[in-house]
Amino acid sequence: MSLEIKKYPDPVLRKKAELIKQVGPAIFELIRQMKETLTPEGNEIRGVGLAAPQVGISQRAIVVLINKRLRGFINPTITRESREKVKKVEGCLSFPGLWLEIKRPKWVEIKAIDEEGREIAFKAEGFPAGVFRHEIDHLNGVLFFERLPLWQKLKIKRKLNSQYAAT
Repeated sequence: MSLEIKKYPDPVLRKKAELIKQVGPAIFELIRQMKETLTPEGNEIRGVGLAAPQVGISQRAIVVLINKRLRGFINPTITRESREKVKKVEGCLSFPGLWLEIKRPKWVEIKAIDEEGREIAFKAEGFPAGVFRHEIDHLNGVLFFERLPLWQKLKIKRKLNSQYAAT
């Protein structure tokens, strides 16, 4: 079953997601449904990551595309990140059609629980590092345009507010 992707300015996108205290069948089913949401009806993958708040569930779970395979992570946290930043163009399923150049760490170290319920720790570099940072930001109620310099952030926010006030 594909889940509905929440769009800005839905309040769930600003809420800090709850820590998952009990890892079990319900969470594994959520991850399965999130994967299905990224590949509706077996079509091409329509995104490289998805956080549970983006489907209206305020829990700390994400799905990320790694080596052409969607993988789920429970309670992911970044334990370290590089000081060096790289600029990349990012989009977000909760902001259809909006593409922004965002500075992200060159690498991040992450600890999480995988889809089999095992605690894992690993390092992501380059593009995957930015994807993990983006999805974990969602878990903390941080939207990707908030990573822009202040003047750009204000300009985008004004544009978004006028766009959604008109609908």
